[in-house]
Amino acid sequence: MSLLSPVSPDPAANAGPAADAFDADPGIPPQRHRPFSRANLVQTLAGGYLPLIVATLVVFLPLLWMVLSSFKQPGEIITMDLKILPESLNFENYNIAMTTVPFAQFFLNSLIVTGVGATIKVLLAILTAYALVFVRFPYKNVIFVLILVALMVPPQVSILPNYILIAGMGGKNTLWGIILPGLGTAFGTFLLRQHFMTLPGSILESAEIDGAGHWRRLWRIVVPVSVPSIATVALVVVVSEWNDYIWPLIITDRPETMTLPVGLTLLQNSEGNGSGWGILMAGAVLVIVPILLVFAALQRYIVAGLTQGSVTG
Repeated sequence: MSLLSPVSPDPAANAGPAADAFDADPGIPPQRHRPFSRANLVQTLAGGYLPLIVATLVVFLPLLWMVLSSFKQPGEIITMDLKILPESLNFENYNIAMTTVPFAQFFLNSLIVTGVGATIKVLLAILTAYALVFVRFPYKNVIFVLILVALMVPPQVSILPNYILIAGMGGKNTLWGIILPGLGTAFGTFLLRQHFMTLPGSILESAEIDGAGHWRRLWRIVVPVSVPSIATVALVVVVSEWNDYIWPLIITDRPETMTLPVGLTLLQNSEGNGSGWGILMAGAVLVIVPILLVFAALQRYIVAGLTQGSVTG
């Protein structure tokens, strides 16, 4: 009789209790939930869709209520019984809002202030950011730190010095008096500077070897490849200029130079009684609808511009 017992060709038969102990190893990750399991659906709803729905309602419901109220009669707004939908589409509120105050003049003033102010702001941001990245001059980092400090200082701090300066220059009740104090944009300079730093230096070096100066390199190379970031800055600046209220309210007191947000204050003063809420809501709709349309059409540039340069390699 042989002392050596035959070995079974089946590995599982020879594993014995050791294999069972390995299978029961607590270090093995637990089985994942199925995509449509109850636990997975609850986690998706609670962690994703529910916060998204709440945030959307917080932003959308006030706008919806404003639009609906602009079509309501005074008795439908000031009442003990809540009425969500108007009984009929009353366009008379819009007619009164546009005829009670010089609405066309307000709209033209806002177009001029927004167009001129936003254009100059974007150009200054492009030039400043290019200089901070591609031009060699002393104390460049100190200047950038000062721009960051300006970004953190609230604009309300500079209202009184700006008013004294602009009023002393004769800029009260003028459109250039509204535009001039806000021509610098620290946010736009910071965003474009960070993006310009991600551009490959080999492109600019090749252009420099070919004899291209800073001006040509800026408008032929840097600007074309930075369109999403520049569009983001332009969109943010346009929205800020259009919705600016405090500074135009302080520097203007004549309807000839008021912008749309300030014109709403004049409309509120003329329709201050309870029957004027529908008219005020109609005026507010007329103010925000143009900029909402622009923002909805160009909002994709914000995502593209803010993420441009975040992925390298």
